[in-house]
Amino acid sequence: MKPPQAAIVFAAMLPLICPGAARADGSGDPAAVKTVDGKSLDNSGDPTFKIAKDGTVDWYTYSGFRRYHSECHVCHGPAADGSSFAPALRESLKRIGYGEFLAIVAGGRKNVTTSQENVMPAFGENPNVMCYIDDIYVYVRARANDAVGRVRPDKHEDKPEVFAKAEDTCMARKPAGR
Repeated sequence: MKPPQAAIVFAAMLPLICPGAARADGSGDPAAVKTVDGKSLDNSGDPTFKIAKDGTVDWYTYSGFRRYHSECHVCHGPAADGSSFAPALRESLKRIGYGEFLAIVAGGRKNVTTSQENVMPAFGENPNVMCYIDDIYVYVRARANDAVGRVRPDKHEDKPEVFAKAEDTCMARKPAGR
């Protein structure tokens, strides 16, 4: 199974194996309670942002900004503020949690009313999305909590080595020097 396909299966099964991940009260308290391999996690174990007092963002928030603007902003608007095509993700994360976010991105979504039809395609096979899904979630979560502004963060932490290895594996690249 390719990494993006595994992500679809994982996203679909997440509510079954981790019921708290699909909570209906949005992304919850974003406070980081622990860090694992450079990734900050909240009290539910969901990825979250970490921003230093001097404005330095963690690598995952920075990477999420970059990936959001390469894959998501065309429909969801600059800075996750929405557009005529798609909703403001910074508002959506006030209603949906991590598990539902993953499931929607991986599997797509169709909302049809008498006045409009909104269709989000499935990105579960797109490694440029699924290899960075946590990063995108972290960035949008930071936007939903007004923790980062609309522009590229000025300062960010360095890319963790574990991130680089995971990225190479997911993107099926050989690490440099091998």
